[in-house]
Amino acid sequence: MAVTHGVTSATAIDALDAERIARLMSALATASRVRILALLRQAPHPVGELAAAVQMAHPAVSHQLRILRDLGLVTGTQAGRTTVYTLHDTHVAALLDEALRHIEHLPATPTGNE
Repeated sequence: MAVTHGVTSATAIDALDAERIARLMSALATASRVRILALLRQAPHPVGELAAAVQMAHPAVSHQLRILRDLGLVTGTQAGRTTVYTLHDTHVAALLDEALRHIEHLPATPTGNE
């Protein structure tokens, strides 16, 4: 059964909520973190697999995961000497899904890397 949190488009966003939302959204401000979340959206992964998939050094991915964990977007579970990461919950996947749906409706814009 789906859990309803009572949030609708009519729900007010006060100053504290605005700060918390802005901090949460800051996780999506870095492409590497979005790529890590996208991989975790598909399945749990240990740091080494994530590092290989996003072509980043293991310590750099660990740093990004620490940020994502501190923001409540991912959790890590010890499996022997390895930590396996997963999305905190389905809300994180829904956040990514909605971001993708939103950008599908935007006109194409240059990324600045061209």
